[in-house]
Amino acid sequence: MPQIRRDSLLSLEAYARERDAFRSRVIAHKKPRTVHVGEHVTLVFEDELTIRYQVQEMLRIERLFEDDEIQGELDVYNPLIPDGTNLKATLMIEYEDPVERRARLAELRGLEDRVWLQVDGGERIYAIADEDLERSNEEKTSAVHFLRFELPEPDRRALKAGAGLTLGVDHPRYRATVQASAETCAALAADLS
Repeated sequence: MPQIRRDSLLSLEAYARERDAFRSRVIAHKKPRTVHVGEHVTLVFEDELTIRYQVQEMLRIERLFEDDEIQGELDVYNPLIPDGTNLKATLMIEYEDPVERRARLAELRGLEDRVWLQVDGGERIYAIADEDLERSNEEKTSAVHFLRFELPEPDRRALKAGAGLTLGVDHPRYRATVQASAETCAALAADLS
């Protein structure tokens, strides 16, 4: 899968002009790529477009325009783009109330390692979490994690051929499963080679 190159990014000025339209396009693109697993866990499956948007937003917010600064952002974000054999997702553990969130993040330590997906007819594939840096400690898990699901060739073929997909979490303090929509399956199949 393609990586984002420095010369493919918009300048800060060009991005400012195109930001509203680009943002609307990305929001629509993310809809089938967003899966709620139970009431408090959301997975957003990333691809080149979603990561390009994140990079452009970071450059805008941080006012970065030097080549080495931009390359630094690309070095951080490019690994979040699926490479054709996997799906990559941002995991968010969401509790609106800060007090409840703090308590639940303590109870849900290790949840990021208990997230799985299963292509119809295949085995459960557990996520590989936070390859860039550790986001949990002895006291709590983070509210945001980055996951990689490495799919064997038969599962990739099946998903591309229209097989269904189930996603779940089997942490002792949080259990949920969901069947992905046909629209989600098609969007994720496009990430596979």
